[in-house]
Amino acid sequence: MKYGIVAFPSKQLQDFANSYRKRYDTHYAKITPHITLKGVTEVEDSQIESVSNAVREICNHFAPISIHLSKVSSFAPVNNAIYLKVDPTEQLLDLHQALHSETFGGEAIYKFVPHITIAQDMNSGEHDDIYGQLRMTKVDFSETINRIHLLYQLEDGSWTVYETYRLTDEA
Repeated sequence: MKYGIVAFPSKQLQDFANSYRKRYDTHYAKITPHITLKGVTEVEDSQIESVSNAVREICNHFAPISIHLSKVSSFAPVNNAIYLKVDPTEQLLDLHQALHSETFGGEAIYKFVPHITIAQDMNSGEHDDIYGQLRMTKVDFSETINRIHLLYQLEDGSWTVYETYRLTDEA
């Protein structure tokens, strides 16, 4: 089973991201706008409960996370994806690090760049044209995220929530 761990922003921020995603993101119908905290990871079906319990335990050590989105950016030339930049905070980086322990498959493959993807799977010409337009978009969202979600991938490639966890800082 493929799983991942994400944080979903508020409906207002999701609506803003979707206004671009429906035109420019090939994954628009497969998952709602999100901040990936733990990328796609393979796990045996029999292990999902232990993964879920470990996520719950981590959430007991983290308070709700304040986030601020400040601009449109791009991963080009490495990848022709365009995203809403989430300003990294120590708390967000620490949560990401906690979700990359040996229990969760170890170190992350990529450097953590918190973001919400709004466009992907474009050729270089499309990317340059769209990014040229979108980077002038005013982005200024601040909010608090108090839940993270363990998702799993269905056969059609879409993602659905397995379990939701509150960030409680009760440990």
